Amino acid sequence: MLDDANVLSQRDPQDALGVAGVQWEYFSRTFEAVFEPSVDVHNIVWAGMGGSALPAVIVQSWPRVTVPFEITRDYAIPAYVGPNTLFIASSYSGNTEETLEALTRAEAAGAQIAVIAAGGKLAEVAGAKGYPLFAIPAGIQPRMATFYFVNAFLHIVEKLDVTVEDVTELATIGEWLQHETANWAGSAPLETNIAKQLATQLVGKTVIMYAGPKLFPAANKWKIGFNENAKNTAWVNYYPEFNHNEFIGWSSHPVEKPFGVVEIRSELEHDRTQKRFEVSERLLSGKRPAPIVVNPRGDTLLQQLAWSFALGDFVSIYLGILNGVNPTPVELVEKLKHELG
Repeated sequence: MLDDANVLSQRDPQDALGVAGVQWEYFSRTFEAVFEPSVDVHNIVWAGMGGSALPAVIVQSWPRVTVPFEITRDYAIPAYVGPNTLFIASSYSGNTEETLEALTRAEAAGAQIAVIAAGGKLAEVAGAKGYPLFAIPAGIQPRMATFYFVNAFLHIVEKLDVTVEDVTELATIGEWLQHETANWAGSAPLETNIAKQLATQLVGKTVIMYAGPKLFPAANKWKIGFNENAKNTAWVNYYPEFNHNEFIGWSSHPVEKPFGVVEIRSELEHDRTQKRFEVSERLLSGKRPAPIVVNPRGDTLLQQLAWSFALGDFVSIYLGILNGVNPTPVELVEKLKHELG
């Protein structure tokens, strides 16, 4: 089925596969906006929901920052937000009610504001109040614009000297990623296409994702992709936290569970974390489905994150096609917003 071009076009009418295949372009995009701090920034708060919060999870892994950094997925904001806070209001649509209310609270606390959005009320507020607006192109799903948001973040903080890693790497890996993702396109046959192969292994199952802390953002992205692209239940956790609770949850039932376990294992994780993957797999043998192990390509953490993110998009889109659903729209979310008024 996944090698049939007619099936792919019929079940993916908005060309989610094509969108996934051009995400490499987002790494080198530039922005006209500039954030000029009015006073020293002592902490950063990123307010966002869903796909508009996911980029902040990446930032916690790469490039990391040298000041306290918190993600708020709520109407509320941390109590410490004040004039020395850089408050980033992130909403692809610009109409996310939680983020808009959080922004109002940050304004009342006197925070310094920057906005990432493709339009909507958030862009209107930025224009009316003179907040720097780091505009994301409209017309794609938020979950497919993740590294555009990460790129925007780097532009926001470029004058603050708060990043740990060399951020210039972001603009250099696009062509490398383009070459890698070509192997997962619809025209690449199942026999050589790892994305199609993984999707066929996971069809009909609830997907449980695991990774170490460094690659956790990628595992989280796979979870979101399975939820939104494939309309498929999925959960995510990470080592070593997994071994302190969820690990035991696998121990009391037969292996015949309706789950597909996927582990993203990187040699860049802590040595002890890598060992935990191996020991846990052995101890859980016969108690859970054997994990599908994904070893990300790339020499650097950013390369491995980008590679894993892109692969996860293709896998979840192919799973959506196998599930007989359109990978692009999230109609139930729109219905929820309508019901909430």
